[in-house]
Amino acid sequence: MAHIIVVGNEKGGSGKSTTSMHVATALVRQGLRVGALDLDVRQRSFARYLENRSAFLTREGLDLPTPILAELPRGAADVDDPLSAAVAELDRQADFIVIDCPGSHTRLSQMAHALADTLVTPMNDSFIDFDLLARLTPEGKVMGPSIYAEMVWAARQMRGQAGAGPIDWIVLRNRLGTTEMHNKRKVGAALEALSKRIGFRVAAGFAERVIFRELFPRGLTLLDLRDVGTTQLSMSNIAARQELRDLMAELRLPGVQGTV
Repeated sequence: MAHIIVVGNEKGGSGKSTTSMHVATALVRQGLRVGALDLDVRQRSFARYLENRSAFLTREGLDLPTPILAELPRGAADVDDPLSAAVAELDRQADFIVIDCPGSHTRLSQMAHALADTLVTPMNDSFIDFDLLARLTPEGKVMGPSIYAEMVWAARQMRGQAGAGPIDWIVLRNRLGTTEMHNKRKVGAALEALSKRIGFRVAAGFAERVIFRELFPRGLTLLDLRDVGTTQLSMSNIAARQELRDLMAELRLPGVQGTV
């Protein structure tokens, strides 16, 4: 069966679609078959990213490694289990399936978390986003898990009851800045303490960079730049590519090399 990677966070603007696209494309570039599924039926950022890629490659006459985009069955909101139907279709043609969840709590998102072999939760590096994982005292002490962490716990219980394997949960610290180092250290310490209580690994994600906003309209990723004629990469772009390499190594996916 395909290894399912779910990218989830119930807050918007954390970089889920950018993470989904870069992870999926990095896997395809290693010769793996990768399916893609966007559960945000309104915004469809991940799906539109891949549609932009298809249009750009057609227009420019290029052939770059691209994930297989699947859609939920029509009338998905009225179908008892549209997610299982879409995953079953992708499972026949993919080694990995990357599922991008909406930035809100939905039934489809809850079901996807229960299917996850690997769960990636991007979060902006602030206590505002940390609140999704845990409740804090005014002094910053962790009181206990919050709404999203409780949903992940429920998903783990469902997998256990079904006899499925454990979820490898990675919390990704996105938009790490070079300023406000004191706050950065406090968030990091709180995450490390919480990780031991509720069972996730902490990894560095992507810094805030203009390049990500520029790539989306063409459906490109950091790994495609040289293939489309960008021979000289800026220092920022080189650093971003290294962040992606580090992320792929940290995911520890079965049968995947650590470098991209």
